[in-house]
Amino acid sequence: MKKIVLLPPEVFQKIAAGEIIERPFSVVKELVENSLDSGASEINVKLLLGGKSMVKVSDNGCGMSREDALVCFERHSTSKLSREEDLLTISTLGFRGEALPSISAVSRVILKTSDGTGERGSQIEREGEKLIQISDIGFPKGTSVEVRDLFFNLPARKKFLRSERSELSLIVKYLTSVALVYPEIRFSLVHGKRQVFNFPQVSGLKERLFQVYGKSLLERLMEVDYKEDQRQLYGYATSPPSGRSDKSRQLFFVNKRPIREKTLLASLNKVYKGFLEKDQFAEAFLFLTCPYTEVDVNVHPAKAEIRFQDSSPIYKLVARSIERAMLKQRGIKEIYPSQEESKRDFRIEEKSPSVTFRMPKEEEIQERSLFSPSTAEERGYPHVLGQFLDSYIVASREEGILVIDQHNAHERVLYERYLQTDQRKKWPRKLALLPILFVLSPSQVISFEGNQELLEEIGFRIEAMGGKSYALKEYPDIFKEEEAEDVLLSLLEEMKQEKIEDKKKRLLATLACKTAVKAGQTLSLEKMRFLVEELFKTTNSSLCPHGRPIVVKIERKEIERGLKRN
Repeated sequence: MKKIVLLPPEVFQKIAAGEIIERPFSVVKELVENSLDSGASEINVKLLLGGKSMVKVSDNGCGMSREDALVCFERHSTSKLSREEDLLTISTLGFRGEALPSISAVSRVILKTSDGTGERGSQIEREGEKLIQISDIGFPKGTSVEVRDLFFNLPARKKFLRSERSELSLIVKYLTSVALVYPEIRFSLVHGKRQVFNFPQVSGLKERLFQVYGKSLLERLMEVDYKEDQRQLYGYATSPPSGRSDKSRQLFFVNKRPIREKTLLASLNKVYKGFLEKDQFAEAFLFLTCPYTEVDVNVHPAKAEIRFQDSSPIYKLVARSIERAMLKQRGIKEIYPSQEESKRDFRIEEKSPSVTFRMPKEEEIQERSLFSPSTAEERGYPHVLGQFLDSYIVASREEGILVIDQHNAHERVLYERYLQTDQRKKWPRKLALLPILFVLSPSQVISFEGNQELLEEIGFRIEAMGGKSYALKEYPDIFKEEEAEDVLLSLLEEMKQEKIEDKKKRLLATLACKTAVKAGQTLSLEKMRFLVEELFKTTNSSLCPHGRPIVVKIERKEIERGLKRN
């Protein structure tokens, strides 16, 4: 007796339908994608019981003739593809020809449609695989698909549906993301007797973001727009240091398709590392356009995933786009010193490398002639007022008062200088008059052996003396000899758990922390001005390299409100 048999059509059709239609959300997604592809300018969705009882999607798109309306329920029927080569350049959303057949296989469906060419439209009623009725109706140009009793003929599948609230939440999240892609289309959602949202047509993404999330979100975002070759990334993303405690608002769209893709998300979160406070994540609404031949959208039954032909240039594009947007947001072109001033800085650096790293002496600051109060605001910097508790620099701008942590500020300045020095491979070194002898613990020995090359790159030359004893022969010129051993041991502790790709930056951040001015240290007005201006030349004046805030702003309107001036 043979063991392998062919499944009856009514069985394999339900199995196939289950790969496409998993829940009410799947129904909404497939029908809305068809509406989008139809050229609709208005799409309305109605739900009962989170879609478990009913999903209805109506549009004013191109509609269908009677002939097309009948064919659309056949397996693999589509108006989007006609030959194998078309699979390589898919630009439409509903291209599989599986949506309506799969939906009707597991529900009761009423389709109403008209292409506007005749006096009457068509109505088709189906129950499972059965055609119940075809009739003429009065209907405007467009299509309406009403889906009731999802999985009525698959009770085992039906009982695994989520709660009404959970199903509704998935649908709202999806429709919201689609509304961002198509601001020129009106979207509405009604659940039961309640209208969940109604987004009228607007002129662009910024206006749509305002509709969906409100003004407060826009105030936290910066514009992103960068193009390389045939690829472009545009949209909006977090302006540091504002962030969010989760990644739920990291939305990417590839050729207008809402998508979750690990390369895009990894690059986004990598580039923001060090610019947001600990456990904070960027918000992003970013659109990638690229040649259709570079993206495979046909890798998942529900079109939930894509695959890039080569993910490396995409990863780099996201990083460069965000970095350039950050620089533009901070007005780097206006804030950087003039070429003449940069040359003067360079001469000081050549004369005494340590000036670059430590706080300059008073006469060195005066030599630069950059820091008079009258020119600070003209050059785009805050005006320094004084020091509070020997730890915080108080400065003013037209929009309010800034309270700046002097240690964190100096740490950020030094960290970026160290990064530049490391890239030039010109770390100034000192030769110890006598080798500095020290003993390492077993864990420190392991850390040293795994990071010896990195330590030598920044100026620490260490030789093993036998057993657990070591000798420090050279160290970075930024330290006094009595500091060098303590800094080295701190670095070995820091580097025990760090991932390879982060070790160098973490090491430089620790060096910056060790050499920055401390809280409780009195600074002259000239040094405070110097530090504030150097801080606002950096790429990130909001957070220190370890993720701690540098600046607290007290808004002018808050001051006026407190003093009853508004």
